[in-house]
Amino acid sequence: MDLTPHPLVVRARRLAADLLAPEAERVDQEGVPRSHIEAVKRSGLLGVSAPADHGGAGAPPAVAREVAEILAGACGATWFVQTQHHTPVQTLVRGERPARDRLLGPLSRGELLSGVAYAHLRSYPRRPVRVRPERGGWRFDGTVPWYTGWGLNDVMLLAGVTDSGEVLFAFTEARERPGLRASEPMRLAALTAARTVSLELDGLWLPAEAVALRTPYDRWAAGDRIKTLHTSPAVFGITEAALSLLDTGTAAPLRARLSGIRRRAYQLADGPPPEGWTGPATRAQGAGTESEARAVDAWVTERLAVRADAYELLRTSTTAAVVAGGGRAMALTSRAQRLAREALFLLVQGQTAESREAHLRALGGAPADTGERNP
Repeated sequence: MDLTPHPLVVRARRLAADLLAPEAERVDQEGVPRSHIEAVKRSGLLGVSAPADHGGAGAPPAVAREVAEILAGACGATWFVQTQHHTPVQTLVRGERPARDRLLGPLSRGELLSGVAYAHLRSYPRRPVRVRPERGGWRFDGTVPWYTGWGLNDVMLLAGVTDSGEVLFAFTEARERPGLRASEPMRLAALTAARTVSLELDGLWLPAEAVALRTPYDRWAAGDRIKTLHTSPAVFGITEAALSLLDTGTAAPLRARLSGIRRRAYQLADGPPPEGWTGPATRAQGAGTESEARAVDAWVTERLAVRADAYELLRTSTTAAVVAGGGRAMALTSRAQRLAREALFLLVQGQTAESREAHLRALGGAPADTGERNP
């Protein structure tokens, strides 16, 4: 068995040790500096999952997860800015030309950093951002509630929904101009440093060649739902960072739990969806045959249960780090306190109604919803 770390893992560890971790508390208070972003670009980490024939690394999922854990554990704000980049890359891999031809190479090589403006799609059938054809291109109107990396990203992947229920993704420069206005950066309990704003769209026009993907909403939602069922590697990265602040005796049982939960979470993430998977379809709507529907219910429930276990361990580990730090942990310069606030953020990052309900059931001590149906 080859135990040699992947070159990108080695680079991530070096970047974390030499720059991100030593600066993390200052960054938390002052904001992610452009120099951090330039360092990430030079490292090649932005292309970890990008295709090799476009200048990326084409690394397997295990490598991408380990890199994400390292970056998140070192500096949550820098991790959060750069993690936005990987969705635009994967969108272009299966996306439309000419946007694919123009941008996949620069994004894969880390020459450009992309943000994302699409989480509002999860509120469908509400349409916070509406799209309609105009003058050979597309007009965007509405509000993007959350956009991270403003002032740091070069481009953004912007999404909206058409009158016919189609999801449309298009690339544009991440800067203000007629039809696009950003709010002041939000003051948040955690990750204020990541420069999150809201965007007001008032007749923003983008040409047809900016479009990266057009697809029916249900088809997009099926893939997106899978992502929200799984545990973010950042959860394990921040948990590991918190455990490093504890003495060996306190950390040992928590680290054993971390190993088991992480292993199970990644095993589940690598598994294919079951027969009858219909993405956003609810239990009431059904999913194929009765046996397929039961399999889907069980598949979803297991993943949400592991995700809730990971959150509980994250909460316990960061709380233990604060307790171990004593009164010093209340200082804004405390690593334990920063990690605890970043853990709070991860509790709601990528949250959907489905994941929220499962997490609340777990917090209340209720038995898992097994998906059992009445005959």
